[in-house]
Amino acid sequence: MLSGLSAHPDARVRAQVALNPNTPAEVLGLLAAQFPREVLSNPGLPLLRLARPGLLGSFPAEGVTALLALPDAPGWVVDSALRHEDYGVRTALAARPGLSPERVTALAGDAGWQVREAVAQRPDLPEPLLRQLAEDEDYDVRKATALRPDLPGDLLRTLVTDPHTLVRANVARRLDLPLDCLLSLATGGDPDVLATLARRTDLPASVREWLAASAEPLVRSAALQAWTVPESWLARAETDADPDVRSALARRPDLSPEVLERLAHDESGTVRRTLLERNDLPDGAILALAQAPEPDLRLQVASAEELPAAALEALLTDESTDVRTILAVRPDLGPERLARLAADESAEVRRGAALAPTLPPELLRQLSADPNAGVRRTLLTRRELPAEVIRELAADPDEGVRLLVAGRAGLPADLREQLAADPDENVRREVAG
Repeated sequence: MLSGLSAHPDARVRAQVALNPNTPAEVLGLLAAQFPREVLSNPGLPLLRLARPGLLGSFPAEGVTALLALPDAPGWVVDSALRHEDYGVRTALAARPGLSPERVTALAGDAGWQVREAVAQRPDLPEPLLRQLAEDEDYDVRKATALRPDLPGDLLRTLVTDPHTLVRANVARRLDLPLDCLLSLATGGDPDVLATLARRTDLPASVREWLAASAEPLVRSAALQAWTVPESWLARAETDADPDVRSALARRPDLSPEVLERLAHDESGTVRRTLLERNDLPDGAILALAQAPEPDLRLQVASAEELPAAALEALLTDESTDVRTILAVRPDLGPERLARLAADESAEVRRGAALAPTLPPELLRQLSADPNAGVRRTLLTRRELPAEVIRELAADPDEGVRLLVAGRAGLPADLREQLAADPDENVRREVAG
């Protein structure tokens, strides 16, 4: 019975099962993830521990992890987690504050690299363990060690020459890296390390210039991500052969309107898409993007919060019905542009016009007589409609239109009577309520 109640939809019932001393160990293990405190408070738990010394070893990993997450988890839970076969449990333990030095030392020698990596991220490591982890066989552990603020200088210089690229790249991220270490890293040819260095501004000007002119696009792009860059770099990047470099340029906050407009005409869609991340584009750039060859890009422009009049005009004649449909529901379109979309050759666009936030009376009447039934049906989703339009639509040849009229609130009695005698059974049912 308790096993069945452990899957009860009411969380309060499941919590009571977790507290029940007669609940089997297997069920407690399943409930521990959701109700860790209740499981630890179960009065039958001490007897279960005596009967099954390795109790938590049979619990699912997520349950033991939840028990460990309790700040006041007892020592026996911590010890059991240390011996749990799932490395995820031991990794969670390695991140737990307040562990004894003996437990930390044991975890630093764990077979799972994820566990040792978590140890390397602890703020309270003694120097012997730091040295051990800095020489770990797994590069992820050494990566974590490389970012520690308390790393002794000799270990830092050892990691500068680490055989793995990502370890050296992490060293290159350190804010306090001595200049000789920076220059040593710059002599290597690995693009990831050089790209990390290229983002820094605390290098000699000649080194920064060398990195900015690297043969690797990744490094040239990274150089443009530095907080400040010389004007000459911006001009050079504008004509760079690689679109990723020009995209990096397009993200810089210090570009002039003229540069932004030229980038909006870039031959690469990657560059144009990058520009759409900005909210400071000049009107000329927006117009260029509104005329881009990629339909999805133009659709993004049509969805923008504010558009200049020239861009709206360009999008009105866009070849994509999706673009024109999105345009139709813009609140800033104006009656003249909306009228053009309400007469569009595509029923989907006219349907969009029927959903416009503000619909002038003449357009409303025009759409109520639209040849496409879907447009007329859409018009009936509007809360406010003139009484004469509703009467006309109540006699519409399309039963779907009449159905929507029948479902409207506040219909006059004579109109309800008319719809109650409708030839379509669904309409009659709808008006009857």
